[in-house]
Amino acid sequence: MGSEQITLFDLASQAPNTSWSLNTWKTRMLFNYKNLDYKTEWVDYPEIAPRFSVHIPPNDGEGQKPYTLPIVQFPDGTYLMESGKIAKSIERKYPSPNVHLDSPIVHRVDALVDKCMPATHPNLLYKFSQAVLSEKSYDYWVGIYTEKFGMSLDEYERRLGGEKSWVAALPYLTELTSLLKERQAEGPFFLGKDVSYADIIWAGALIFVKRVDENVFQELLDRTGARDVHERFFDACAPWLKRDSY
Repeated sequence: MGSEQITLFDLASQAPNTSWSLNTWKTRMLFNYKNLDYKTEWVDYPEIAPRFSVHIPPNDGEGQKPYTLPIVQFPDGTYLMESGKIAKSIERKYPSPNVHLDSPIVHRVDALVDKCMPATHPNLLYKFSQAVLSEKSYDYWVGIYTEKFGMSLDEYERRLGGEKSWVAALPYLTELTSLLKERQAEGPFFLGKDVSYADIIWAGALIFVKRVDENVFQELLDRTGARDVHERFFDACAPWLKRDSY
């Protein structure tokens, strides 16, 4: 029913809009897995703070941008920002199927992905700016990261990308692989046969890389040291990755 529909605010991309952000994918995939009734509204980077500052207080975490996506609006009209907070709220409101938010594996995978993805950024961010970033977001987003790195994004890739980036990511990829292999006899997920929010976090990271550049995605699978394990995992997550554009 429309009155029970949740609105997911997702980051716009080059037309036609399809979801790409690893953070918004955490929320989208959770909704898809729980088969929730939701709709998507696309938002460009410069629109985020002006649009939502009247509805939500800013992030107060150190180093965080004041306003980020995902943001959701619940059927009662309330808004909530940040994928982790959204997941906790969704799990309370819609507890079945359970995604085991309190499992230690969720915190371990989250911490590893938080370190792994920045390590891969030199191989991804310039490509992302060219292949994914929407026209309305381009100057805003590129300006922020050019200032942050003190160089253009293509120079950032030339200086720090390639093997340097993969070497930096390797310890985290290796540990993620080890965790994923621990219960592979039981099933393809981090908890074996049971889906958890840890799977949503890692699948969100993988789909982000794949959306940015297929060649980098394929190399990432190779760099894990167990391509077959991650392919099996990613294939098992496919049903919750299909809905990506509405």
